[in-house]
Amino acid sequence: MASEWKPLRLGSVCSKIGSGATPRGGGDVYLDAGPYALIRSQNVYNDGFHREGLAYIGEDHAAQLANVEVSVNDVLLNITGDSVARACQVDPGVLPARVNQHVAIIRPDPDVLDPRFLRYFLVSPEMQSKLLSWAGSGGTRNALTKGMIESFDVPAPEDIDEQRAIAHILGTLDDKIELNRRMSETLEAMARALFKSWFVDFDPVRAKAEGRDPGLPDAIADLFPNALTEHPDLGQIPEGWDPSPLSDCTDVARGLSYKGSGLSDDGVPMHNLNSIYEGGGYKFEGLKRYSGAYRPQHVARAGDLIVANTEQGHHRLLIGYAAIVPTCFEDDSLFSHHIYRVRVRSDSALTADYLCHLLNTPVMHDTVSGYANGTTVNMLPMDGLQSPLVVVPPSRAVAAFTNVAERARRRRERMVEESRTLAALRDALLPELISGDLRLDDPERILGRAG
Repeated sequence: MASEWKPLRLGSVCSKIGSGATPRGGGDVYLDAGPYALIRSQNVYNDGFHREGLAYIGEDHAAQLANVEVSVNDVLLNITGDSVARACQVDPGVLPARVNQHVAIIRPDPDVLDPRFLRYFLVSPEMQSKLLSWAGSGGTRNALTKGMIESFDVPAPEDIDEQRAIAHILGTLDDKIELNRRMSETLEAMARALFKSWFVDFDPVRAKAEGRDPGLPDAIADLFPNALTEHPDLGQIPEGWDPSPLSDCTDVARGLSYKGSGLSDDGVPMHNLNSIYEGGGYKFEGLKRYSGAYRPQHVARAGDLIVANTEQGHHRLLIGYAAIVPTCFEDDSLFSHHIYRVRVRSDSALTADYLCHLLNTPVMHDTVSGYANGTTVNMLPMDGLQSPLVVVPPSRAVAAFTNVAERARRRRERMVEESRTLAALRDALLPELISGDLRLDDPERILGRAG
């Protein structure tokens, strides 16, 4: 399949290169949902399109930006600010859409330059370095101009099918990473929904109390009573389920107060504030490594619960949320002073998975994070994880949920590990395939890179 490569000048092979504008009225006209998406720089990343923070506009403001309508397969490039040079293709699911002035649309002739090949060329390490250099060569603000983009020479195979084949190899890896991400989100959503139904809304109890079928196998339905009782502090709770302060169920420890000089690339893994997502869940990308001294009480084990105890500001987006240390940390790992390690006591019916889901529910998070205080930095005292009163179900009911939640969590962890491996393979193949150093007619070398 291998064909000759030649430089393609973007200005000559594109039907559209241009950025948009902020609608008149600015952020005041943005909608939480609407007929048109407005794509901004925070939606454009080298690893793909991110929907978080996506704005929407109405018909009138979309008409004002009709000249920057986004089409399927368009390549998006950030052209100003700290995110300059980030590139991706539009997510078709957000169309119809427009872009603002910080994002450029690049629409190549698909019979000459494959859009997905172009996207991978733009995010290749060599091109990212060039883009950042060009963007910083002007005034005080990083910027890429339309003239700069039009002048880009893209080395590409003359045979469009070869371009598509290269893009397909890289895209297949990205597609699997994206599929893993979506499956992981689905598994997490299912576990959260099950917890809410069983232990927040008490749906099986209410159904049995009203003489309805709870829709569960008999062995599971039998774990729930058929009546609710009124508690002075907690409202209606299942009959026979005893309230208890969290201090009776858990042991809480503060992590290692470390110095930056102890951080290193080859130290002991250390979970920290950036290891927990807003809303809860473990964040692999936030892991640090520490080579300094520490004590046994600063060690975390796989399966331990960690809770954020610090946050800049008072929005409570992170503080009080929980995650479980993944099973891949079989050897010792550490946890920093910005998080608490919470272990369920051996005589408690609760489990780490149960407690993690409990702490991440809106009601319990409001309760726990309500203990936080501080001026610039919000701090969660240990009381926040010891004083709240919680309903403790029978151990068999907790075990039934834990069986589902733990299996889902471990499956998500495996998908994360698989995606990290796939991303490393993609990153190794990308610069060589996109530059022509690794050709499609040399399958042994490609398989060698995969190995």
